[in-house]
Amino acid sequence: MSFALPKTGLPTPLAKRRNHNSSGSIPRRTFTRGIALAASAALSLSLAACTTAAESETPLEGTGASGEWPRTVTHEAGETTIDAMPERIVSTTLSVTGTLLAIDAPVTATAFTPAKGGTADENGFFTQWADVAVQRNVEPLYPVGEFDLEAVIAQEPDLIVVSTSGNDSVLDQYETLSGIAPTVVVNYGDQSWQDLAEELGEATGHEQDAADVVEEFDAKVAETAETLRIEEGATASIVSYNPGRPSPVGKTTGPHAQLLQTLGFRIAEPDEQYDTSVQKREDFSFSSYEGLAESVTGSYTFLISADEKKVDAFTADPTLANVPAVVNNKVYPLGLASFRLDYYSSTEIVDWFGETFGK
Repeated sequence: MSFALPKTGLPTPLAKRRNHNSSGSIPRRTFTRGIALAASAALSLSLAACTTAAESETPLEGTGASGEWPRTVTHEAGETTIDAMPERIVSTTLSVTGTLLAIDAPVTATAFTPAKGGTADENGFFTQWADVAVQRNVEPLYPVGEFDLEAVIAQEPDLIVVSTSGNDSVLDQYETLSGIAPTVVVNYGDQSWQDLAEELGEATGHEQDAADVVEEFDAKVAETAETLRIEEGATASIVSYNPGRPSPVGKTTGPHAQLLQTLGFRIAEPDEQYDTSVQKREDFSFSSYEGLAESVTGSYTFLISADEKKVDAFTADPTLANVPAVVNNKVYPLGLASFRLDYYSSTEIVDWFGETFGK
């Protein structure tokens, strides 16, 4: 089997020519609105499931274009009033930065991962959107896990984005950050990147940009699904394989599962009796190593955060010898960047399915 994903960043979405952080313009492609896949889970083992709220029962529509400011948005930590359309956004949550970039929000700086190489470029930006961030002169803020208040202040932000949980969360700094600039808190672990894009679109005034990029992605998924050569009723298991330790196995309600469902697969639900999660999650069951074989029952197994080496390790594991996908040689890697579903990584996955299973 082969696995090849683009080594460079995807084209910047949206057909507008803007330049948030530098002189000169950046070409974009137009993307239009779509389907709510589930995004999730980044496999930060500490994500919690929360439900995001909208400002009112009737969501704002096109308020950025019509200039309806100030506005008050409801988010995971309460309500925040934003006086004007943000022009300098600081993302303290690396996992959300890709979605901000996808909706054309003016990100000036983002937290970055200190683990460079593999899934991150030399700046510590995730590879799936690193090229876009560099084009827009996004600056590295501080390493994830090493919060730097002075670095945030130096950016002179007019909007700060924080996540509820995950390794990149600085939720305990919410009050301090709110004293610097309007701050909104999002939960990227319990919703699709499309829903997150809509939420961020309201806070940033980029509602239409969010609608456009999701619609185009929706169309791409539907078009790709029509070309796939998979048997009717094919089942799939989604696994982040950790040899000798608990491994996240995708539930039908999780992000990766919903993406594969839109491509024509039925998701094999993992056996709950082997779930070691302290708190029930909607995205993944953290199957014990001893129960992994009983939890991975799909006719196909797709490994996230994985390349061919991880596939070789999975198929060579004697405890998994009788897993249906191992027996039938149907274990595939979804790429090292597949742990976090945003517009960019989801597009890479859809492209890979088209290349691998297309007619």
